[in-house]
Amino acid sequence: MTTLYLVRLGRTAWNDEARYQGQCDPPLNEQGQQQAEEVAQKLSTVTLAAIYSSDLQRARQTAEVLGDRIGLPVRLEPRLREIDMGSWAGQLVSTVRATESALFSRWRSAPVGVRPPGGETVDELAARLAEALDDISRAHPQAAVAVFTHGAAIAAVHCRVHGLPLDHIWELLLDNACWEVAQWPPRR
Repeated sequence: MTTLYLVRLGRTAWNDEARYQGQCDPPLNEQGQQQAEEVAQKLSTVTLAAIYSSDLQRARQTAEVLGDRIGLPVRLEPRLREIDMGSWAGQLVSTVRATESALFSRWRSAPVGVRPPGGETVDELAARLAEALDDISRAHPQAAVAVFTHGAAIAAVHCRVHGLPLDHIWELLLDNACWEVAQWPPRR
């Protein structure tokens, strides 16, 4: 089993604005950069075999601070990206709630199988992440690995590891620059 440190990236201006980011690529803001420094300081005490990151810049920027501190390269993995929000990406959550209220309500209350227009379901997100984490685990068996990714991505992994239905995903979102430790593959 591989020990995964699943780290949510630092804040961006879009977090502050309550704007769906999805696979759009805003950079860290000043607070996010400070959070990346704090994460790096805390995780630098862990003996890590590797650092992986979503290829989106907000995750990569957070991961690179740790990589620079401990002298490990950051390996970019597109399958670690946030859920694809389709046409909702870049929009304010309040706008989506107002203009697509029925779909938004289903997305928030029972998201399994629900797709933002042109986007991805939580089921698809979970499958994509499982494939990536399986590959990472095979590459680093019995080791600790830092994985810098996104809020919904970590929540989907949490559901898988703890045997929870994906309908719980929105209840499990970590704050920016927080992490969860998980063993992969899950024992199920």
